[in-house]
Amino acid sequence: MFTEPEVQTGAEVSAEETKESSTLKVIGWLSVGLVLAAVGVFVGHELFCRHKFNHRNPYDFYAHAGEKQTGEFGLGV
Repeated sequence: MFTEPEVQTGAEVSAEETKESSTLKVIGWLSVGLVLAAVGVFVGHELFCRHKFNHRNPYDFYAHAGEKQTGEFGLGV
């Protein structure tokens, strides 16, 4: 009942480490890409809102002036 510990060769160890390393690299690059996309969307939205705010015209202040008011619910009973 004597068992010797298995000795792994250098090729087996490096293949496992390479597989784990490449998986972690892929996950890392995907997360970096997602963060950059999120930051890009946020910055683009802020720039668009600032541009839209700075390029207002006088008609924007009265955009809802011509709409008719709806009647109150329950009046005239």
